[in-house]
Amino acid sequence: MIERRPFESLGGANHGWLDAKHHFSFAGYHDPERMHWGALRVWNDDTIAAGTGFPPHPHADMEIITYVREGAITHQDSLGSRGRTEAGDVQVMSAGSGIRHSEYNLEPGVTRIFQIWIVPDQRGGQPSWGAKPFPKGDRSAQFVALASGMDGDEDALPIRADARVSGATLKAGESVEYRFGPGRYGYLVPATGRIDVNGVALQARDGAAIRDEEVIRITASEEAELVLVDVAA
Repeated sequence: MIERRPFESLGGANHGWLDAKHHFSFAGYHDPERMHWGALRVWNDDTIAAGTGFPPHPHADMEIITYVREGAITHQDSLGSRGRTEAGDVQVMSAGSGIRHSEYNLEPGVTRIFQIWIVPDQRGGQPSWGAKPFPKGDRSAQFVALASGMDGDEDALPIRADARVSGATLKAGESVEYRFGPGRYGYLVPATGRIDVNGVALQARDGAAIRDEEVIRITASEEAELVLVDVAA
C-alpha cells in the first residue's frame, strides 16, 4: 500500500518568518487520519526567513532529526552544544529526559529544512545532540543511512529508536530500490524532483505513506533528492 499525500493537502501555517507545512498533525493543524505513521510522529517542511528562527524551547522523549535542504540552521542547547548544519547535512537531537534548544537561520537567505520526529524506544535518558555532513555525491543512485538506531548503520548519526532515516539522489532516468523488513512502515518525500514509486507518481515535497510493501522501486523522471524514513509499527 502506497498512499500519496500531495503537498497541497498538507496542513500548516505561514507565520511570516516561518512558512510551515505539516505531513502529520502538529501545532494548530489536527487531522485524526494523520496523527502518526508507525513510530513516525512529525514531518515538518519548514521555510525559515533570514535572521529568524525558533527561540529556546523544551523537548523531552523524542528523537528529532533535522535534514537541511537549503541554507543552514544554527543550533544551541542547554547542554552547551552549538553547531551550524548546512544544506545536505543532518543533525539529531535525542531529547531524552529533557532539553531546551534554539534553532536560528543566521544566513543571508532563506533556510529550508525537513524536521522529523520519531518516538524513542524508551522514555528518559541523558539528552544529546550531534551533526554530520553527508555529501550528496555519496548518495548517488543509492540510499545512505543518515540517522539510525538499526543494526549495521554505524556510519549514521545514532538515534534511540528502531528506525532509519535515509537519503538518496537520482538523475533523470535512474532508479533505486529499498527493502523493508516484515511489518515495517515507510514514509518517503522527494525534497526535489518528480519520481515514480511502485507505479505511484510523486511531485517534489509530496509524501508517500508506505505499508505492506516488501520492496519499493523509485525511478526519477527528473533529477531528485529523496528522504525516506523506515520505522516500526
